[in-house]
Amino acid sequence: MKINKKTLDNGLRVVHHRTEGMQMVYVNVVYGVGARNESYEYTGIAHLLEHLMFEGTKAVPSFDEPLERAGGENNAYTTNDVTSYYIALPKHNAELAFWMESDRMCNIVLGRKKVDVQRQVVMEEFKQTKLNRPYGDASLILRDMAYKVHPYRWSTIGRELSHISDVPLKVIRDFYKRFYAPDNAVLSVVGDVSFEQVLGWCGKWFAPIKAKGVKPAALPVEPRQVRQRRRTVYRNVPENALYMGFHMGGRLDTDYYPCDVISDILSNGYSGRFMARLVKGKKLFSRIDAFISGCEDPGMFWIYTRVPDGVAIEEAETAIWHELELLKNEPVLDEELEKVRNRFESEYAFRNVGGENLCNNIALAELRGSLDSHLLEPQMYRAVTKEGVMSAAKELFRKGNSVVLRYMKKC
Repeated sequence: MKINKKTLDNGLRVVHHRTEGMQMVYVNVVYGVGARNESYEYTGIAHLLEHLMFEGTKAVPSFDEPLERAGGENNAYTTNDVTSYYIALPKHNAELAFWMESDRMCNIVLGRKKVDVQRQVVMEEFKQTKLNRPYGDASLILRDMAYKVHPYRWSTIGRELSHISDVPLKVIRDFYKRFYAPDNAVLSVVGDVSFEQVLGWCGKWFAPIKAKGVKPAALPVEPRQVRQRRRTVYRNVPENALYMGFHMGGRLDTDYYPCDVISDILSNGYSGRFMARLVKGKKLFSRIDAFISGCEDPGMFWIYTRVPDGVAIEEAETAIWHELELLKNEPVLDEELEKVRNRFESEYAFRNVGGENLCNNIALAELRGSLDSHLLEPQMYRAVTKEGVMSAAKELFRKGNSVVLRYMKKC
């Protein structure tokens, strides 16, 4: 796969892949800003600002309307690490995306009325996903248990509902002015358009925007956890739940791929160890899943479960620890490892079939400063060995490295 790249004088990084015959052109702008760039006093700003980026500029009062007239579509998402905006347009209208993205990079209108409308939208989202949904607040509790100083301790939507309702307009504007800049962004383009044409549009629309001297955030380093953290809460839910988390490395750390492989060995569908042994076999869980957070900075390996009536929560937790100990002390089977490798390779191919996915993937890789991390990903998973799995499991599944939340239904 050939990826072209160039950095403009104002710091904007441009990456491009030409796919001949593709009728749509995909344009992705990923900013190096997410919830981790917020302060403990004001959280949820990055996500709120994502909503506000669709509220228009003086030149484009309604962001969606001109795109729809041109046959396009757009969307966005925010994580703890990044905020991503994408536009898909027929290739004969592709320049429109460059104009509109460059315009809202520096000219978004943050008036009080528009801000207050989006506050209400995000507050309703917070209520629906965290407060009014069964098990919804579990992720808030777990983050606060797992992290004590790093801003991963709060979710993208915010730490508290009041942070969304009460954050001053000036704080939102300052956040936008500080982080929305060409030298804090990657522009990726996938479609049947030449790199020369892309650079021409970038020179026309993005090059005039001045750099702001955005520097990497000096985030606090989370201290190594040495004692297990436990908590029990009671809620109006249909089943008890057991959550477990373990600290692991970040996206570019050496244990990232072994830990991801472990998550699939444990919970890759019906043939994963958890499903085969603990759900179908011992019938200790009605649901169980293992996954990694996938964060840029050191993240978490999570185990989420539902425990049916009649099963003691202590028995359920003991069974999980037993499975984790096996990974530390016994090599995985060759067929288990090969199955996981094959699955990752097929998923990688599937993720890069569509222009939208590929566009976002190469933007994220370039933003973290390692485009090769995307291009070489299949080889990285293929390189994980049985010995590597055991080594990672021994470091990962230490009780002193764990957080355990017992989420119990009220009697």
